[in-house]
Amino acid sequence: MAEKNPEISVVIPVYNEELNLKELVDRCIAACNKINRSYEILLVDDGSADRSADMITQAAEKHPGKIIGILLSTNFGQHAAVTAGLSQARGKYIITLDADLQNPPEEIHKLVDKLVEGYDVVGTIRENRQDTFFRRVASKMVNHMVRRLTRGNTMTDYGCMLRGYSRAVVTAILDCHEHGKFIPMMAMSFARKSAEVHVKHAERAAGESKYSVWKLIALQYDLLTGTTTFPLRMLTFFGFLIALLGMAFGIFIFIMTRIYDPEWGGNGIFTLFAILFVFIGAQFAGMGLLGEYIGKIHLNARGRPQFYVEKIVRGEPKS
Repeated sequence: MAEKNPEISVVIPVYNEELNLKELVDRCIAACNKINRSYEILLVDDGSADRSADMITQAAEKHPGKIIGILLSTNFGQHAAVTAGLSQARGKYIITLDADLQNPPEEIHKLVDKLVEGYDVVGTIRENRQDTFFRRVASKMVNHMVRRLTRGNTMTDYGCMLRGYSRAVVTAILDCHEHGKFIPMMAMSFARKSAEVHVKHAERAAGESKYSVWKLIALQYDLLTGTTTFPLRMLTFFGFLIALLGMAFGIFIFIMTRIYDPEWGGNGIFTLFAILFVFIGAQFAGMGLLGEYIGKIHLNARGRPQFYVEKIVRGEPKS
């Protein structure tokens, strides 16, 4: 008989991971069984183009009450898929995990132990990382930006999906309906107590990473425009600065043309062109940045769902 309210919910977003799914399911079940607490494992298929959805359905039918399949209608992105899993999770303690097995499921117990101690958010620090040089550099950039955007936050590694959340924090996250939210950083804004644990890190078991260069750049942009008005304040500051420099430059040209020959400043033509180009560049930069904010307002104002669950597969318990 399936547990009505399991203590632990493990949420795993899945996108084109058919090569890893069988091992992932087996190792997650084995790891959760050793914790000796009731659990459920939610596999969220994010519109995979391979056999991932079928394999998740089979796993849910094979392990009723333990594996729950959540099949999204199309690819909404990793954080939307995680949100979909969180919305269906029933556990008191919620663990998120990637499907590529770079973070071993055998490390889940470390996060559960911390959550049981009373922590609201448990982050992880990857030991002996097996990522490429580019991924490590990109991860450091993301972590640095997040720490700058959330002053006073001492979390080290935001790029690791293996994280733990209390039920209260998950409820607060689900109450935030904006698009493009960065769950780890949002969770920290609701956490009373947080901690980090060191976990092992392995090479990707099979397949290729789903995070391209463009997706990493887009993540940085989402973090910047979705969490702070700092760029707008800087834009205003530089706007005033450029205006003051333009005025000072105009006064300088005026004085020099009175002291020397009027042709000293090229009769003002080239000076006007230089000032014009500076202002045109600043105007276009401001319009582009302002457009990002307006775009986010538009996404949230039109009220479209962040994800759509096409089907939930729980399986029937065997009599």
